[in-house]
Amino acid sequence: MPDRIAYIPLNTYPQAASDAAVLRAISFAGALGCKVHVSTFAAKFPPVPSPVGGYLINVEALSRAAEARSEAECKRLQTLVGTAGGSGAGVSVTSHDVVAGEALTLAVTESRYFDLSLVIWSAEAVATQDMAQGLIFGSGLPVILVPPTGPMDVVDHIAIAWDESRVAARALGDALRILRPGGRVSVLTVQDEKALNGTGLAQTLASALVLRGYDAKAVDLTLDGKSIATALQDAALAEGAQLLAMGGFGHSRLRDFILGGATKGILGDLRIASLLAH
Repeated sequence: MPDRIAYIPLNTYPQAASDAAVLRAISFAGALGCKVHVSTFAAKFPPVPSPVGGYLINVEALSRAAEARSEAECKRLQTLVGTAGGSGAGVSVTSHDVVAGEALTLAVTESRYFDLSLVIWSAEAVATQDMAQGLIFGSGLPVILVPPTGPMDVVDHIAIAWDESRVAARALGDALRILRPGGRVSVLTVQDEKALNGTGLAQTLASALVLRGYDAKAVDLTLDGKSIATALQDAALAEGAQLLAMGGFGHSRLRDFILGGATKGILGDLRIASLLAH
């Protein structure tokens, strides 16, 4: 059977992910039964003429210092990833020199040569947010956001946020392809968040999955004063799922991320590894 390879892009400008977060993402790839390819990106800054501003601030010196920090982070991360690969995890790593701001474009293109992408998520890190946005809306492949905490031993139980929409169906298909044989599926449908096309949607999907040989369970839930993102994550964790799959709505323009309520809430407070499909 061919190997599945998870792609992990690591941007180092303006800041790099922590060692613990990188190792966690590699561990999660192992829980999915995937080998890993890590790409690091070292930022380069073209010379910018500033005949007036140069008297007030040395732009060239600042640019070279930022390049040096970014390159040093790449080397550090390569060593870290290489150490993780030495444990038999099947990890490879490459490094790219890119003009600052272009790492995202290269990562989106490069991701299409692998089976899925893992993004180390941080609600505070702009570089991480930009990478997630670009991959979700540009790669055309499954993208999983990996939270900073939580168990990573195995992924044999997934939860799917189901509303019968196209993006939910896409998320379901992506998630089923990475579910281990014999794994379980919890179908989550929120009853009081928006108008649904009929009743019993979770039960209908669970029954269809059982016919296909999956161990599936329907879970209807209500918000009870919670946001939809909180309700979905609470339900997924209560069911014992290690991964929540859902459709990602919206579009990205510059650094604006305009999303549906569930997706935006997940990104604001990620507590379970989440596959977002678009």
